[in-house]
Amino acid sequence: MSLLPPDPAAGQISTPEDNVCTKEHCFQAFDALYCSLTGSEPVEPQFPDEKYPLFVTWNTRSSRSNRPPRLRGCIGTFEPQPIREGLAEYALISAFKDSRFNRIEESELPNLECAISLLTDFEDASSYLDWTVGVHGIYITFSQPSSSFFSSVNSSGSSTPSPFSSSYSLPTTRFSSKRPLSATYLPDVASEQGWDKIEAIDSAIRKAGWDGRITEDLRRNVKLRRYQSRKCSVGWEEFVEWRKGHGAEVEM
Repeated sequence: MSLLPPDPAAGQISTPEDNVCTKEHCFQAFDALYCSLTGSEPVEPQFPDEKYPLFVTWNTRSSRSNRPPRLRGCIGTFEPQPIREGLAEYALISAFKDSRFNRIEESELPNLECAISLLTDFEDASSYLDWTVGVHGIYITFSQPSSSFFSSVNSSGSSTPSPFSSSYSLPTTRFSSKRPLSATYLPDVASEQGWDKIEAIDSAIRKAGWDGRITEDLRRNVKLRRYQSRKCSVGWEEFVEWRKGHGAEVEM
């Protein structure tokens, strides 16, 4: 997964219309996986070949209607991609190379759901709390602390001041010159997990690879870039109808 923060000049990441991400994008990703597994010929994309950072997510639908879909693979890139090639490429990367899961097999196709997230509206946040749960995704980077020492607590006795308050009374941490750690969460993750902002940031810090103590000083040194996404999803049955509608066979 590429986690490089995008260059606004490198692709179309301005505020989009509601129809930026459509089922046609999901169908093409599904078609790439289907054709890779079956050796079939792909359907030619009909949508404009614009550039977006994107993520492709595969979920397995439960046979029980009261159970939510289960994650089966999710990988993407923050580098704006020509969308036709990017969707096809990351459909296969997320299906076959997500290290958390075994590669998707042909027998699983009828139970799959494909979701596409096109990332938009990238902005540098003023602090690690300058974002909205359920609206923004977060991309964080921070240097690894190498050693710490603490100054005296201010007269109020508060040891965990707001990140918007003065830093003079905060514990001071030296940060190493090692390669910065980074992690991201898509906009729907925090709300789905029931996290508030601090819980989401702390989880992202752990996801980035930091296994030490998470302090307020560490949080304050996080550089956060917030973004939004336009998302759409389709299931296997919809894909089959789409492919047949384009005169292509579906063989299982």
